[in-house]
Amino acid sequence: MGRWELDLTRMPSTYGPPPRRVVYSFQDIGEGTWRMIVDITGQDGSVRHMAASYRPDGTIALSEGETSEADSVAVMTPTPNVLVLNIAKAKRLGSVRVYIVSANGNEMTESAAGLTDKGEPFVRNFHYRRLR
Repeated sequence: MGRWELDLTRMPSTYGPPPRRVVYSFQDIGEGTWRMIVDITGQDGSVRHMAASYRPDGTIALSEGETSEADSVAVMTPTPNVLVLNIAKAKRLGSVRVYIVSANGNEMTESAAGLTDKGEPFVRNFHYRRLR
């Protein structure tokens, strides 16, 4: 699925202060297994590195690296241009994200659903540009 960079000029107004950079990488590592790598660079230059190797069949995969947001995920690809990601921490749902790659393959939209600190549901869209 490639390597993608968050378009910081199109951040949702409800998100708060944006990071300096966000890069997602999706790699086919063989035998029906994929690897997702996420690097989030904060405004202070610190980098949160997260990864998971998974089968896109909806089964659990453990997270690696920085795990403050998630320690496990489940991933499914219902169609070639759609990826559904369920994020969990301590066996509790963290959020659900849906990634859709555009028809021309140059853009990816992430719809992230979760709860606010007040327990109110939300969905936010994030937009990514293909790096490769």
